[in-house]
Amino acid sequence: MLKAFSGGNFSRDFTASIVVFLVAMPLCMGIAVASGVPPEKGLITGIIGGIIVGLLAGSPLQVSGPAAGLAVIVFEIVQEQGLSALGPILILAGAIQVVAGLLRLGGWFRAISPAVVHGMLAGIGMLIVVGQFHVLFDDKPLSSGLANLIAMPGQIFGLSNQDAATAFAIGLVTIAGMLGWEKIRPASLKLLPGALVGVVLATLVAFALDLPVARVVVPESIVAAVSLPDQGLLASLMSPTVITTAIAIAFIASAETLLSAAAVDRMHDGVRTNYNRELSAQGVGNLLCGFAGALPMTGVIVRSSANVQAGAKTRLSTILHGIWILGFVALLPWLLREIPMAALAGILVVTGIRLISIDHARHLLHRYGPLPVVVWAATLIMVVATDLLTGVLVGIGLSVLELLPHARRLRLGMEDGSNGDAHEVALRGSATFLTLPKLSAKLESLPVGRLVILNVERLSHIDHTCAEMLREWVDRRRGAGAQVELFGATGRLRHLVA
Repeated sequence: MLKAFSGGNFSRDFTASIVVFLVAMPLCMGIAVASGVPPEKGLITGIIGGIIVGLLAGSPLQVSGPAAGLAVIVFEIVQEQGLSALGPILILAGAIQVVAGLLRLGGWFRAISPAVVHGMLAGIGMLIVVGQFHVLFDDKPLSSGLANLIAMPGQIFGLSNQDAATAFAIGLVTIAGMLGWEKIRPASLKLLPGALVGVVLATLVAFALDLPVARVVVPESIVAAVSLPDQGLLASLMSPTVITTAIAIAFIASAETLLSAAAVDRMHDGVRTNYNRELSAQGVGNLLCGFAGALPMTGVIVRSSANVQAGAKTRLSTILHGIWILGFVALLPWLLREIPMAALAGILVVTGIRLISIDHARHLLHRYGPLPVVVWAATLIMVVATDLLTGVLVGIGLSVLELLPHARRLRLGMEDGSNGDAHEVALRGSATFLTLPKLSAKLESLPVGRLVILNVERLSHIDHTCAEMLREWVDRRRGAGAQVELFGATGRLRHLVA
């Protein structure tokens, strides 16, 4: 922490923390609404993610808080088991993450196929869009994505209802303000987030015209929003349903967090992520969220990228953003109560659409052929048609198909040593997601100041998961000014030779 106060770090972190706070506030509340819980539950998670996880994190510039990626599964929990079930589930999920970090399992979550992860995010994005579409009309989402999708035409035909039409107009004002600002904002205000502009604009319109739309409900005191577990906590922790759901949340939250951390590492040249420490820190955060009755948390790429782009240098920025959320909620709850629910829905509709990355599917097809795209599409469809965990498991199962032709030769050999002024690493055998943690650890341990020669002449096979990891490593290495040469690259690795 002393580093945060040295040189110009403090001023940079202070400025960045305000930017992240402005990005996080509407998202924390909006994701809570999408999860079927009161907005203050998301704010509590944002506070814990900033102050506590920020202090412990293995990825100093990553920002943690409620994530759109878990909104769907939380909504299902609340609908089927009630809000009181969320606390025990998060306590158990957090404990699983802490133990996984202590057992040094962080690297294994990076071995999940990018096709599965992006398919999962696309499916979540679609569910958020069809669910929040109903909130745009001051209505409540239905219990499943398919039911929400089927009911969408009815909402449009019901616009003759004046109150619904008014709420829809406020939602459109939010979306127009958000997208319009992102297109026309001057360079001097490039860090002012579009989501905040959209919410402020819609709130001012609703307030000035005294419109009859549903508004955010926030308790007088943030302490009143904390709901501690009841006396039946121990019995709840033994429930098979709670255990199964906790494992699912721990798995998905960990994967999303560590993939986000890897993305954050590509944005800056500072301290690299300690994946195991980050995993344990997230576990502590989710434990506390469970005891507080709040939403689950992950590392979130939108807030993290805003943090890096705003010039953050240390973890102080993340910690301060949590303090700003706490101060705002404690001192100005009346201001939050003026925000229309349809405005938050408008933000989430845009957020959901942006999670559906068709460009990533095109990238997979262009670089690695049709199988990863099939995995992506199957994961997306199953997430929408069934549930999040089923979709992820189907995607992982399909990604195993890529191993079948190479089932008898799945071992990866690595030899490294000096070659003149360079450091050479020779790979032989098959590089698959099964060996990704081992390969990633080796690459990250290579000396920074020397030319690295990666000899892949005897590499008989590389799957798209390892190929993507290797591409990101080469790009990051070259982006930092280091030299990397590939020898013998063909097929999926040919595009890395430059």
